Amino acid sequence: MAKKRRQDIDNKGETARKRIGERLRAYFLAGILVTGPILFTLWITWSVVDFIDHSVAKLFPSHYNPGVYFPFSIPGFGLLVAVVALTLIGWLAAGYLGRLFLRLSDRVMKRMPVISGIYSALKQIFETVLAKRSNSFREVVLVEWPRPGSWTVAFVTSKGEGEVGAAVGRDAVGLYVPTTPNPTSGYLIYVSRAEIVKLSMTVEEGLKFVISGGIITPESRPDDLPVAVDAIVEKT
Repeated sequence: MAKKRRQDIDNKGETARKRIGERLRAYFLAGILVTGPILFTLWITWSVVDFIDHSVAKLFPSHYNPGVYFPFSIPGFGLLVAVVALTLIGWLAAGYLGRLFLRLSDRVMKRMPVISGIYSALKQIFETVLAKRSNSFREVVLVEWPRPGSWTVAFVTSKGEGEVGAAVGRDAVGLYVPTTPNPTSGYLIYVSRAEIVKLSMTVEEGLKFVISGGIITPESRPDDLPVAVDAIVEKT
């Protein structure tokens, strides 16, 4: 009887230790989930600011750097100089001489072998993303990819125009299908507008959904219903 009671006590103690271990492990994982995004965001931000500071500091004499007169460096000075310099360049580019210089430099870059292809691609990306000349990459949709019956999240980029539109049809829609968990790589496909379903989630929510592998799912809204993409195509 005493042996059985001792065994019960040992079993209860082992169970309690397992529960404590599981709880500590859960707390540890929760701590990673809470602090991980914050620490990585701060680290990336600090790395970018530090890189710009060191790059800008090499362009000016040391006596112009206020960090020289203090026993510690002043973070963000190079970033401030870069922002002011880019603003001044944009202001100069808006004038007649600036536009003339831009046209000449654009012609030179487009006539250089190898570099012309890289320059044209980067220019188009910057004009699309920064200048906001279109509503490309503004909508999140579902498309059957890579086979019928298998749905994946994609982003509307354009409608069928030019040579592509003439080949696949004017009703085709350009979609960017990102890979998980790295959305910077993916596939560009053209499908009929009738084959895609618009989602009400924002682009930011769609990117979080893709990066997390579907773990971070946006909350459904009362008006979350599949809609046609005619309105999307008209805006692109």
